[in-house]
Amino acid sequence: MGNKNELYPLLRLAANLLLTTIGACGMWTASVVLPAVQADFGVSRADASLPFTLLMIGFGIGSVLAGRLADRYGVMVPSLIGAVSLAAGFGLASLATSLAVYAAIFGLLIGLMGISAQFAPLMTDTSMWFTKRRGIAVAICASGNYVGGAIWPSLIEHFVQTAGWRATFQGMGLFCLLTMLPLALVLRRRPPPQAIPVPPAGAPTAGGVALPFGLRPGTAQFLMCVAGVACCVAMSMPQVHIVAYCGDLGYGVAQGAQMLSVMLAFGVVSRLVFGLISDRIGGMRTVLISSTLQMVALLIYLPFDSLASLYVASALFGLFQGGIIPAYAIVIREQFPPQEAGTRVGLTLTATMVGMALGGWLSGAIFDLTGSYHAAFAHGAAWNLLNVIIMAWLFRRTLGPRRPSASLTPETAR
Repeated sequence: MGNKNELYPLLRLAANLLLTTIGACGMWTASVVLPAVQADFGVSRADASLPFTLLMIGFGIGSVLAGRLADRYGVMVPSLIGAVSLAAGFGLASLATSLAVYAAIFGLLIGLMGISAQFAPLMTDTSMWFTKRRGIAVAICASGNYVGGAIWPSLIEHFVQTAGWRATFQGMGLFCLLTMLPLALVLRRRPPPQAIPVPPAGAPTAGGVALPFGLRPGTAQFLMCVAGVACCVAMSMPQVHIVAYCGDLGYGVAQGAQMLSVMLAFGVVSRLVFGLISDRIGGMRTVLISSTLQMVALLIYLPFDSLASLYVASALFGLFQGGIIPAYAIVIREQFPPQEAGTRVGLTLTATMVGMALGGWLSGAIFDLTGSYHAAFAHGAAWNLLNVIIMAWLFRRTLGPRRPSASLTPETAR
């Protein structure tokens, strides 16, 4: 293989990283402008959280649709559509005269058609170009979401304070259009053919079909999705509400935006470190370690609310939770056939987006009901425990071969 071909996967990874970084602006914008939007439209905290909820639902559904589109036409096509949709979404949102219109735009253009094309399909695409270092490569691509999270909140907050959220949105739409379209063109080449692996000796199979975790693929996928919802209900609580929480405590939304940037900057470190770890110990162990530590960090928020302690808790939360999402992609590549990777990764990440959407709204609703975020933190920790239980059970099933039911066939195994 020539040098040009050897370097192309790295060039492609760089383009994917930049696309996920820029595309992340859609997700983190909703959190940062939440107080300004609440004041502008004169609505409750739960209602002001609705755009983020619709954004994440759209993000989740769009991840599956973008994955299917990428499987058929190549990942460049959904990336181009996503760039145009983000630009249009920010432009139209800046003109919204009601929360309903604003929320619909976030759900449809920014979530369903925009950022969905700039995350799960790019992670799957990256996994197709690397073998020995697949864990760290996928983690680098996925870290773009947090690199964007480290950059965008403070930047957006600055422009919101100086120019207003509507003018800020217009500038962001133009920036997305000018930067993302050229990057998407780098992804013209289709990935190399993937060899279908032979199941290891003793691995559970039915009629020659490998059974993930010794379960029917549909059952295994369902449990992965439930685990994804659970971990991200917990994950969304600080990410969506830390800016508003700091404002309520009297520290100001600017401090909250900086705190969110710190959280996500440590999330970048987390994703890279856990990517290296997953190459050594596998995806399942990585998910379990990261999820358990995320739950510990979430509980730290309960007894402490000083500014310094909140910065420490946010840094730890970012450092601990960043490894979960990319490790899901590694687990799927370890347990499912590679020709199903796009759909399986898309479905699992869709579940995580549903968890983010549900958790963001529930945290706002709990705040409206109790007047405090303490119950919301405890609520998130309970969902996190559910994730740990499910993933620990699945991991236990990978420790030794299990005999499938005699009635299983390649058809019923699905």
